[in-house]
Amino acid sequence: MNQRIRTLVVDDEPYSREELIYLLRQYETIEVIGEASSGEKCIIQATQTQPDLLFLDIEMPGMQGTKVAEILAELKKPPYIVFATAYPQFAVQAFRLEAVDYLLKPYDEEQLAETIARIDKKFIKSTNSFNQTLVNKLAIEMDGEFLYLDPNNILYINSEDKQVNVITKQGKFHTKGTLKDLETKLSAYPFFRTHKSYLVNLDHVRRLTPWFNGAYNLIINGREEPLPVSRNYVKSLRERLEL
Repeated sequence: MNQRIRTLVVDDEPYSREELIYLLRQYETIEVIGEASSGEKCIIQATQTQPDLLFLDIEMPGMQGTKVAEILAELKKPPYIVFATAYPQFAVQAFRLEAVDYLLKPYDEEQLAETIARIDKKFIKSTNSFNQTLVNKLAIEMDGEFLYLDPNNILYINSEDKQVNVITKQGKFHTKGTLKDLETKLSAYPFFRTHKSYLVNLDHVRRLTPWFNGAYNLIINGREEPLPVSRNYVKSLRERLEL
């Protein structure tokens, strides 16, 4: 993704804004362009800067986040919205307003990673809706040369000891690219982040089994090693896999 997602963080609590901005700056696709401490200030900034994305607190003095979302929905190009709050009872109302996601405070880094991955896919789809085409090969740089892999033959990709491994039907390859970069490049294919360190081709999933404390393991066709599925990803994974 060449164009970064211009993001505005809105929360009346300074510490919450600082924490979220710090976490968001870990993502290459996100560009935090500003912050606002109230709904009124958010509307002014959003009108002036036209962000692509808002992380929006719901419970704020004065204008609540849900009202802000209703007003911004009238813009010619309304931003994507992720509601962030300490109160889970607002979830239904948030999704009625077509929010991309709903995050609970304190922030869970794995849940945030899943949210960003979902936003990345939506943003790529919207910005390339007229000219998006599937890449024929995935180019990875290894040992000074480029290898070209068929994405359909990739079973899964994982990050381990600061090295990214691409596991295919033909064998295991290493690349200098990051897991997040590969996730973006493969967004048009059925790859799913099951864990902060694993990206899995869902076409090759054979079995999903419970493991420990709400987490699961995946078994891939042609491989025996179990792949981890963090508990925060289980629900979304099942929705993707099941009819």
